Amino acid sequence: MYIVPELKYVMESSKVNIMDLKPGMEDVHVIVRVLNVGNPKVIRTKSGERTISEALIGDSTGKVKLTLWGRVAGTINEGDVIEISGGWTSVFRNEVQLNVGGRGKVNKVDESLAPESSEIPDVMPKAPEQGGERGFRRPPPRGGRGRSRGWR
Repeated sequence: MYIVPELKYVMESSKVNIMDLKPGMEDVHVIVRVLNVGNPKVIRTKSGERTISEALIGDSTGKVKLTLWGRVAGTINEGDVIEISGGWTSVFRNEVQLNVGGRGKVNKVDESLAPESSEIPDVMPKAPEQGGERGFRRPPPRGGRGRSRGWR
């Protein structure tokens, strides 16, 4: 169990439900059904070109967009039941998203561990409203060069 300082909540390194996902979570572990999958594509980031693929996944509590980065991009198929460990969450357009990259794992597991596609509720986790007039503020980058100025 560890505390995410920016968000001030405690997370256990055990399986979580989709609707319990919050921005800034790390080492996320879920078991989900893959509802649809996009083709891998190459995008440009600050770090250079990266391969990603996107999917919609769900469990008995709801659905969430999944982005697979690098070596795990393109490794899942619609209908698969997968176990994700080592994921992290981010926010885009006020919706929480799940990401898996080089340190994460994606394994196909027994079909009985997730509900059928038709049994998955059509709800998605929302990012909590942030106080202040400016809306959501991103935390300062981790491991950057020089002095961190923190939140602005």
